Amino acid sequence: MKPAGIVTGMLSEAECISVAETPHAIFCAAGSPGRAQFGALKLLEGGARKLISFGIAGALDPARSQGDIVLASHVEDHAGHRFPTDTAWRQKLASSYRNIGSVTEGAIVTTDNPVAAMRDKATLFHRTKAVAVDMESAGVAAAALENGIPFLAIRVIADTSTFTLPHCALVGLDEDGSTRPVTVLAHLAARPWEFVALLKLARASKLAMSCLSRIASVGF
Repeated sequence: MKPAGIVTGMLSEAECISVAETPHAIFCAAGSPGRAQFGALKLLEGGARKLISFGIAGALDPARSQGDIVLASHVEDHAGHRFPTDTAWRQKLASSYRNIGSVTEGAIVTTDNPVAAMRDKATLFHRTKAVAVDMESAGVAAAALENGIPFLAIRVIADTSTFTLPHCALVGLDEDGSTRPVTVLAHLAARPWEFVALLKLARASKLAMSCLSRIASVGF
């Protein structure tokens, strides 16, 4: 199994890959398609021969539940450009991951900013018909296409299409992919009504991260 160059949004997502039998090069892009593309190019310079966008995502499709695995059939960026994934590779992994949980092969759309509100998720789903939304995959896809490298986006649903992300959670990510708990708590102190939603999101993220670890243990 050849090592892959893997781009995540958060360090916690990168930590899930530590259980993989094969070591992989990893870059954390911290919720930025531009940084994701930059990081993917750096991974290619370091010798990666295939690229993966890996992490949690928000559901746009109402049929998708927490913990569902999404393997992108293609990735769409904010301008509507579409980037295909490697079909044979995707289908091989889909077969392997079905022992972990529900697997959907469908479109993922990448945005420059978080899609937090339920109504915004519905609008984006109506426009793109994408299964899920993230903030890194299109950048990785662009780097792969530019260099003729196989590409996949592997995502696990954390927040569903009917869940509105609390504002305090949107300020909790630093540029290196680490979390900023003090900042989150400060915002929560000013918006205490978001506590329940934040707790629900933490539980959903924990479930999704567990699924990511199981995916990494099966391999890429």
